[in-house]
Amino acid sequence: MLKEIADFLNQKIPAAKAQAVEVEVGTGHVKIEASEWLSVAKLLKNTQPFDMNVLEVVSGVDFKDRIEVNYMLASFTQNTEAMIKISLPKTGALDLVEVDSVCALWKAANFQERECFDMLGVSFRGHPDLRRILCPEDWEGFPLRKDYQVQETYQGMTVNPIEKVNQRDHHFYKEIQAKYDVKQVSFSWKGDSEGGDDEAADAEA
Repeated sequence: MLKEIADFLNQKIPAAKAQAVEVEVGTGHVKIEASEWLSVAKLLKNTQPFDMNVLEVVSGVDFKDRIEVNYMLASFTQNTEAMIKISLPKTGALDLVEVDSVCALWKAANFQERECFDMLGVSFRGHPDLRRILCPEDWEGFPLRKDYQVQETYQGMTVNPIEKVNQRDHHFYKEIQAKYDVKQVSFSWKGDSEGGDDEAADAEA
């Protein structure tokens, strides 16, 4: 189906440069040019046999040189799903990247685009109310970016006071990292509600 979508988009909107990406593990997707996203979205929603009448998820992933925005679309009439991906080049940790909003097509985009804006700094052109949804309006930076540095204070308060940090967790993880290959370890927590010593059970190398 992904190839069918890509071929259709390239026929109708050549500038989209749609590419079907099939994978053995995980979810395949169709990659398109960000500049054509709104046109692509309208076409997939309003054209048979695709009829992508539902926007299920808007999410973002931060990479060193770009932010990828992922849209999971679905058709309840055709019982199909497809993920559309776009890449937005980025420069600095505090610089916004920009793409068209699809709130006018799917109302479900509203809060999801706001969360992507708040956490990753993606500005959605044409959004009716683009403002932070999880962080305060005057928060600095975008918490899900890999280069994010949390501010030390906010309105006179210490953001991460040392007395609120669970030091036992930190020590435990350091011990695990020193003793085992962390990629081969699984564990579950055991501890009492009175704040006694936590311990890892079922640790396996």
